[in-house]
Amino acid sequence: MKSKAIVTGASRGIGKAIALELASLGFDLALVGRDTSALDAVAEEAQAASGDSDISVVCIPADLADENAPEEIVSQTVRWLGGVDLLVNCAGIAQAGSFTEVTPEQWNSIFAVNARAPFFLCKAALPYLKESAKPMVINISSVVGFKGYANQSAYSSSKHALAGFTKVFAKEVQPFGIRVHLISPGGVATEMVRQTRPDINPDDLIQPEEICEIVRFLVTRKGKGTIDQFYIRRFNSLAFD
Repeated sequence: MKSKAIVTGASRGIGKAIALELASLGFDLALVGRDTSALDAVAEEAQAASGDSDISVVCIPADLADENAPEEIVSQTVRWLGGVDLLVNCAGIAQAGSFTEVTPEQWNSIFAVNARAPFFLCKAALPYLKESAKPMVINISSVVGFKGYANQSAYSSSKHALAGFTKVFAKEVQPFGIRVHLISPGGVATEMVRQTRPDINPDDLIQPEEICEIVRFLVTRKGKGTIDQFYIRRFNSLAFD
């Protein structure tokens, strides 16, 4: 029986790359994003990437800022795919600028997508993860989730929140055999990073496919050992900083 995965932020960037990687591994997919046409295009690419695996792909247009979105996403996934084995929380938004410029509305929207949505997606998916033979949650955070960067106060705060939740969640679900992983990359070649960090040379950015290599490692590896969190820095940034 095929494993079934939910991937948020699947219409572009890291989320899209992860979705295509999982498709190549034969996962059935629930693709979540706000852009319906982009999701449909990724679904076609996923089918092609799956080769002869004959996977099922469902697109779930959703705004993760909506408080009802997590329950609805999981409900639709179970309805169309029959369960949840892997949840990848990848969707994220950012706002560059001094903390004095951040409005309450910006703060709330960033936290709603980056911290609240993953929290309640994990909660909604938990009953189905408990039924899975190989349950896993992968939360995509950022270097700003453990470092402080000027002009990224709301974004950094939300990613710190995601990291803190991930650590607690991992402990609480460990008795059920659910593996929880946190991936925290530096600057990745995505539209969001290009907008918020125009100072970084595009040639120096991490490629989304490099994050996929870690996801593939996690979902295919066997053995008694595990790795809780990954930090991937840009090759020319300071080592062990």
